[in-house]
Amino acid sequence: MKHFSSFIFTRPYKQLILFCLILLVSICINSCSQKTYTPDWESLSNYETPDWFRDAKFGIFIHWGVYSVPAYVNEWYPRNMYRTGSKQNAYHLETYGSLNEFGYKDFIPRFKAEKWDPVAWAELFKESGAKYVVPVAEHHDGFPMYDCSYTKYNAKNMGPKRDIIGELLVACKQLELKAGVSSHRAFKW
Repeated sequence: MKHFSSFIFTRPYKQLILFCLILLVSICINSCSQKTYTPDWESLSNYETPDWFRDAKFGIFIHWGVYSVPAYVNEWYPRNMYRTGSKQNAYHLETYGSLNEFGYKDFIPRFKAEKWDPVAWAELFKESGAKYVVPVAEHHDGFPMYDCSYTKYNAKNMGPKRDIIGELLVACKQLELKAGVSSHRAFKW
């Protein structure tokens, strides 16, 4: 536990924890008594956790994206594959060759999500007893898992050619399973 706590409270993770807390606030806004919040500390300091969230003992947070293609170590593969001396870098060079010949963008066509079934996922989450689901809409790799307007590098235009996040949110809504999204775009290097 000591190793985990020192890991989770390093500077980037403090920001991530703060971001996730703010995200949970945004998920809960519609469940609160129609109170409106603004994106500032004064407003957020008046936030009250809704009963449904306080009572929820189990929720699901999902990391899934292009980094699942190499599926090596963790979702930080896209960053670490370019860090000389990292185990991801060594693995990448041995498995895929030179970064000049095969970079992260070259994984995108291999990320097809052929078996992606958002309804089956939502049903599984509901059956598991989860009270909410929060997929990462865009991880540090800068590849949005939804149809977005600011980059052509997204799941709707490339790879699966589907709005993965949109489809999952619709499936969750149909099952009355609360859902929100997390975006890590602000934490990209």
